[in-house]
Amino acid sequence: MSKSLQTTMVQSGVHSLAEVPAYVSVPKVPPIYMSSVFSFDDVPSLDAVYAKEAPGYVYSRDGNPGTDYTASMIAEAEGGECGLVFGSGMAAILQSIIANIGMGDHIVSSPVLYGGVYNYLKNEATRFGVETTFADFTDMAAVEAAIKPNTKILYTETITNPLMEVFDLKAIADIAHKHGCKLIVDNTFASPAVCKPLELGADIVADSSTKYMGGHSDITGGAVVTSPDNIAAIKRGLAMYGPVMSPFDAWLMARSLRTMDMRVARHSDNALKVAEFLEKNPKIEKVHYPGLASSPYHDLAMKMFFKGRCGGMLSADIAGGEKGASDFIKNLKHIKFVPSLASYTTSLSYPAKTSHRAYNEEELKAAGITMGTLRFSIGLEEPEDIIAEFDEALNKL
Repeated sequence: MSKSLQTTMVQSGVHSLAEVPAYVSVPKVPPIYMSSVFSFDDVPSLDAVYAKEAPGYVYSRDGNPGTDYTASMIAEAEGGECGLVFGSGMAAILQSIIANIGMGDHIVSSPVLYGGVYNYLKNEATRFGVETTFADFTDMAAVEAAIKPNTKILYTETITNPLMEVFDLKAIADIAHKHGCKLIVDNTFASPAVCKPLELGADIVADSSTKYMGGHSDITGGAVVTSPDNIAAIKRGLAMYGPVMSPFDAWLMARSLRTMDMRVARHSDNALKVAEFLEKNPKIEKVHYPGLASSPYHDLAMKMFFKGRCGGMLSADIAGGEKGASDFIKNLKHIKFVPSLASYTTSLSYPAKTSHRAYNEEELKAAGITMGTLRFSIGLEEPEDIIAEFDEALNKL
């Protein structure tokens, strides 16, 4: 019998190094392995660990029982075989890309992405001879037409940042595999409590675990989940470039994963109520949230996502453009303006000024991001209190 995500997260992460062999009792909560290096009794023992003939650790850049423990929990959450954790979401995403491309290769990506990844694909990857074509991922014919003989990766997000688009991941995976490509999906906005892209055919799923996995704005981290073959190549890059998660952050992440499913359920419920309120407000020109019946992505979201959840993220276009958006932010009392998301408290950000600064004016326009677009991360407060503060701020515009 398969277990629910909540039960899996509460029960998962058993690790032999959490036990104390000399005692009949073991710690209920695994310890923090704050050690940069591990000792050996002799050279043959060291050789055996390096050769993977014996279990063990050498240096925490290459592996640590605490980070491995947390990675195993995330792999279970995403429904995958193997996981790795990183010092940031960008590290996780870029290492999953770098491990699968070389000079002269080609990537096909959706155009509306987290700005840091868009900047990498457009400006940084080209320095190493890797070209990216941005295609409309709502149009499967356009996606397939963008693929070239040297295409290695199709890349997208489960719910796009910041316009909350939802694409047919199964259809995209089928196209990728037809042409011998891998599909990499950034699952940050959804989290495995909303969607598991691997079950829809994705080859690699990457997350900024800073967000819903951590959930408290006190950890910076990233995660990749995939097959053993894919994980080996990505792990080589992790050990080489060194963007590792600290043992303490890994311990905090494991703690937070225990409540992820319950938190994301609440985030999703609250976000839908806020989106419905904003959609009716005359100071709002448009609301982007797949949970709304009016969303062009609603039917697909209900098909792909669990329990009708659409996550805690939404965006809205404030009337008055930049002035309207800026005035709205100033009018808020308790809800903070921060360039991040997915904490326990409600916050908002300004994509054109923060996460999507890498987009020029033409690219923002083409993507549909206006100077009045604000991105809302709906928290765990009572929804009536969130709505009341937004209502008061909008009435002052």
